[in-house]
Amino acid sequence: MKEFADRVAVVTGAASGIGRALAGRFAAAQMKVVLADVEAEALRAAEHELKAQGAQALGVVTDVSKADQVESLARRAVDAFGGVHIVCNNAGVGAGGITWSHPLKDWEWVMGVNLWGVIHGVRTFVPIMLEQGTDGHIVNTASMAGLVSGPFMSIYDVTKHGVVTLSESLHYELMMQAAPVKVSVLCPGFVRTNILDSERNRPSELQTPEQELDEAGQAMGQTFRQFIEQGMPPAELAEKVFAAVQDEKFYILPHPELLETVRLRMEDILEQRNPTLAMPGFFGASGS
Repeated sequence: MKEFADRVAVVTGAASGIGRALAGRFAAAQMKVVLADVEAEALRAAEHELKAQGAQALGVVTDVSKADQVESLARRAVDAFGGVHIVCNNAGVGAGGITWSHPLKDWEWVMGVNLWGVIHGVRTFVPIMLEQGTDGHIVNTASMAGLVSGPFMSIYDVTKHGVVTLSESLHYELMMQAAPVKVSVLCPGFVRTNILDSERNRPSELQTPEQELDEAGQAMGQTFRQFIEQGMPPAELAEKVFAAVQDEKFYILPHPELLETVRLRMEDILEQRNPTLAMPGFFGASGS
């Protein structure tokens, strides 16, 4: 996509973190921006901030795990601005723990937001964008956790692997139709967000007792928090996403220092050897 001014971007998870930075970057390109998030107060603040900067912005409280709410979001966007040209299915939550100890509600919550949220976004917005007949772009936020796996992250990894393969399938299908809508999958490493504090947005009906982790699990959690606090600023990541949309680039891999872990995983598969635990700075594994 080369033209951005006066076009419309929809961003989920837009009240903070990566989503907020994406909304700001699209607004800086003179796009009209629809911000969606489940956190009403933070969403209002983000909307007002963009408007104060001169942007045309609309905040819509949305739980992306609910298909009807995503459909309502699309209607609000089209009613307000006449169409949709970029959709960032970005909302995400995290939950760590031991695979067999997770209550079903943990799976329902994380998969509802991280995977079903993307599915609902694709099913809702792609037909609208195809009917428009203009160029458009879908950006689905996955993670390096969609390309590699690790302990204590099974639910999160399952959802992010799902987002990657969903995005790849969508890319093939749109390409086979010679559609003007392009696809990117965003697979960042550590970004300075509130992902480890996702519990603040867990619905009451999906609340579960906190899991007790063993020493290794606790150490991993502390390591991840440190990495995230020192991670890439969301605004820097948003610049990389914007450039990828301009260049119609499918894989957005903003942390090249972590790509060795992907190569190692692929080698494990091709050589039919047991998986190598390749997590930077943890258990002395390879990668940096």
